[in-house]
Amino acid sequence: MTSDDGQKVLMAKIGAAHGIRGEVRVKPFGDDPLSFADYGVLTSKDGVTSFEVERARVQKTVVVTKFRNVNNRNQAEDLNGVELYVRRDQLPEPEEDEFYYSDLNGLSVLDRDGNDLGKIIAVQDFGAGDLLEIRPTRGRTFYIPFTKDFVPEVSLSRGQVTAHLPEDYFSDDSSDSSETASPDK
Repeated sequence: MTSDDGQKVLMAKIGAAHGIRGEVRVKPFGDDPLSFADYGVLTSKDGVTSFEVERARVQKTVVVTKFRNVNNRNQAEDLNGVELYVRRDQLPEPEEDEFYYSDLNGLSVLDRDGNDLGKIIAVQDFGAGDLLEIRPTRGRTFYIPFTKDFVPEVSLSRGQVTAHLPEDYFSDDSSDSSETASPDK
């Protein structure tokens, strides 16, 4: 397997240094915050730099991590912002109705009538659940919730997902918001 970006999966991102002994704060991407340490050697996006986890512990919303050969605060500070990847073939196959975000990127999005809505360019989570970011052929990107109600079918083999959007999903009608309540006098 080659090491191009399509065959890598983003596992975590290194943040600020933690202490003076080379530890860093790591923001993991996944259900288990320590899982990024389970798949062996991690690499930077370009594949040039490798990282091997010596130890990791969960601390609030981050994982305080010590990487091999990072032994002081200066070395740790140099890693701030580095994204950590593994090769796709290092990961277990997902369960039914589970997907790696990287497997969804680039899939075509069709509405219930088979019309092309665009392509998935990212999966985002701003705190209220996963959203598929869709780039249409023309116009701005838009988001749809990645739920069974909105996306009832995902076919990796066909390279497409089916989206069931309400009829007024793209409506800019704000007539409901113009009605305001006033307190009784």
